[in-house]
Amino acid sequence: MDEYYNGKIAIVTGANSGIGYAVSEELLKRGAVVYLAGRSREKVAKAAEHLSAYGDRVRTLVMDVTKEEQVQKGIEGTAAEAGRLDFLFNNAGVGGTLPFEQATLEDWKTIIDTNLWSVIYGVHFAVPVMLRQGSGHIVNTSSIAGIIPPPFQALYSLTKFGVTGMTECLKYEFAEKGIHFSTICPANIATAIFNKSIDGKTHGDLRVPDDAYPVGKAAAFILDRVSEQKGIIVVPEDPNTDVWKGYVLGDREVEEQLYQMAHDRREAFEKTGTYF
Repeated sequence: MDEYYNGKIAIVTGANSGIGYAVSEELLKRGAVVYLAGRSREKVAKAAEHLSAYGDRVRTLVMDVTKEEQVQKGIEGTAAEAGRLDFLFNNAGVGGTLPFEQATLEDWKTIIDTNLWSVIYGVHFAVPVMLRQGSGHIVNTSSIAGIIPPPFQALYSLTKFGVTGMTECLKYEFAEKGIHFSTICPANIATAIFNKSIDGKTHGDLRVPDDAYPVGKAAAFILDRVSEQKGIIVVPEDPNTDVWKGYVLGDREVEEQLYQMAHDRREAFEKTGTYF
């Protein structure tokens, strides 16, 4: 068992698949009590069934993270039932890769509600619980697109830069209060997010990239870094950390890579309607 997680109470949103499911399983392996949160009762129940070997440490929480009142009820209800809330993993989200000129205002609203407002709601209702108990750790899933701006991901990147910025601010703001904050910035991880478009349209999100990192390895790496109370967690680290540092420092080679990506994606969209 892992001392940082053993016996602790955790909520994981978007827990029925992808990084959320993998993190939930890894938390259970490390001894935590995990509330699998998702808006589909059937999908959450199926995820819990797959994890039934962990017995009563597997709990379910039906909650639409885009609905303020449901997030409030889920977080406050869990804390009341379990007696505390040690971890909140705000993980639910959708992808979005498309030309800016094709995006509708409804697309903007949908992705902001799912990727950004859901995190705001979670933090808003979890912080008072953690302040009362004097401890806690909130882990928000951003993206590599939340620290580096990929062309044709303006909608997605807006939400993820927002998550990164907010989480980093709160990391310092609450350090003296015993509440820790971490930001997960995944690059290409082998999950279904590539098939989860903004509004049910494909928008180019058709397949998992060939270089995608195994989700189980990503979950173990993430929890190792969270237990170290690290702020920004880039996964996998190489070569993404070097690209991130190069972007921040204005490295010309990284600039050229982004311009080339923009050219290649524009060309692909014009020929095939996708970014491949």
